[in-house]
Amino acid sequence: MRRLLNVRPRGGLSALLGLLPLLAVALVYLMASQARHAENPRDKLLPTPTAMVEAVQLMARVDPLTGDAPLVVDTVASLKRIGVALVIATGTTLVLGLGLGLLPLLRAKFGPLVAAIAVVPPIAVLPILFIAFGLGETAKIALIVIGVTPVMVRDLAAHVAAIPEEQLVKAQTLGSSTWQLALRVALPQAMPRLIDSLRLSLCPAWVYLISAEAIAADVGLGYRIFLVRRYMSMDIILPYVLWISILAVAMDVALKLVSRRAYPWAHPAKGR
Repeated sequence: MRRLLNVRPRGGLSALLGLLPLLAVALVYLMASQARHAENPRDKLLPTPTAMVEAVQLMARVDPLTGDAPLVVDTVASLKRIGVALVIATGTTLVLGLGLGLLPLLRAKFGPLVAAIAVVPPIAVLPILFIAFGLGETAKIALIVIGVTPVMVRDLAAHVAAIPEEQLVKAQTLGSSTWQLALRVALPQAMPRLIDSLRLSLCPAWVYLISAEAIAADVGLGYRIFLVRRYMSMDIILPYVLWISILAVAMDVALKLVSRRAYPWAHPAKGR
């Protein structure tokens, strides 16, 4: 008897299985939207696809007063904020993760501090960031960095610390210094894990970004969503949420491709 764990869909079947739940959700939404609009044609809770397409076209159209398209401006502003924050978080994680994972003395001294910071809810420190840095870009970027960096550091440090002792002993026997151990032994093994950690941090990073933009911003995807909610403009909110999801998925796929291309040895063969 063939066991379920040995069934491995491939090619078109795998894509079809992944597409079916999305189609099911879309079908349920269409049915619910049609049912509500049959009772009340002016219903705003579940806008029709036509209404959402018209709203997106309006948001993507250049405003003659400002000379900008709201959707484009919001997207660029949000991507810039989250991009800068993730670059800072990744660089900090690489340095601290290697240090804490490779050096027991450093881990004993700063490990508890990193662990304590990692459990602090980032949203709780947002008022402090606004007081310290003002309502500009710095506070928004700092929130994302503070929110994702400690968790990424702990994950990477644990991964580096788990490198087999035999590898470190052999490298030292061959005359490697601490820097050479870090760059030639630990770093290559840490990079795939760092990319995976960054991929897992994309969701909380977007949450922190949207939260910061909702409270203090004059442009951005989160700002726009909370701006139009007062008018119950679900025909704008839902496409914006979908657009954020598409951007996040695109970032995740790009990071996955980079990891597979740069470190193929760290990924299992297809079908496994």
